[in-house]
Amino acid sequence: MGFPRKTLFLLVFMVLFTNHYYSESASDYTTLVYKGCSKDTFTDPNGVYSQALSSLFGSLVAQSTKTKFFKATSGSGQSTMTGIFQCRGDLSTSDCYNCVSRLPVLSDKLCGKTIAARIQLLGCYMLYEVAGFSEQVSGMQMLFKACGATTRSNGGFEVKRDTAFSVMENGVVSGHGFYATSYQGLYVMGQCEGDVGDSDCGECVKNAVQKAEVECGSSTSAQVYLHKCFISYGYYPNGVPRGHSSSSSSSSASSSSSYSSSSSGQNTGKTVAIILGGAAGVAFLVICLLFARSLMKKHDDH
Repeated sequence: MGFPRKTLFLLVFMVLFTNHYYSESASDYTTLVYKGCSKDTFTDPNGVYSQALSSLFGSLVAQSTKTKFFKATSGSGQSTMTGIFQCRGDLSTSDCYNCVSRLPVLSDKLCGKTIAARIQLLGCYMLYEVAGFSEQVSGMQMLFKACGATTRSNGGFEVKRDTAFSVMENGVVSGHGFYATSYQGLYVMGQCEGDVGDSDCGECVKNAVQKAEVECGSSTSAQVYLHKCFISYGYYPNGVPRGHSSSSSSSSASSSSSYSSSSSGQNTGKTVAIILGGAAGVAFLVICLLFARSLMKKHDDH
């Protein structure tokens, strides 16, 4: 049983991967994973599209206080817009709202007034499209992947990972679209879009697992996002941290052939901070030496 090829919005995305791109004080679930922005923008001399988009965002954010998945429509005629939001299955209602409420601002900041956009955070995502600007997109199409560091294990890791994957594939079906569990140091999670049936959900997650195995190989952590589902996993040899809810991989990032990608990881930020900190330290030392020299010169003059 496969996914019908529904008419969906134009997903000619410029994909961005970032790790802790926003404030590090923000909770993990609000971290940006990727953005998808249509290359086309809408012409809006009368503000009709902007008003419809604002109304759509308002409806989606309001519903996030009640549910973790919702579809809405706003506007009329050519300015009609449809949108979706979904929160990760393990988030509380308040966390879901906190996550979703950030998305309209991020969408405007990262994509602007494009005819279609998708913003994915670790804990939620939102997408919208303007009526009449659609293409057929398979539910199995890979939108984004991120692979962590690789392990040199003798095969033990792969066996554990594949067992955990198998449990997750069955779990998302019995869990009606969401499942997360830990197994011998591995934490795995899978989720499907809210309107995907159990059987199709299992098929989508299985497809994502296969892509993770092929694309990420022996990586100890990974995230794979398809159009209708996602999976993530992380390996913790010393035990899964208490309260752990997701695995964030940052060592590599890529997308399907229809996308271009770039990455900016936490290591880059730390390197820049070290360089700037070192430069500031040297500058301070030079200033102190010049000041001391000035004082000595004045003393000698007297």
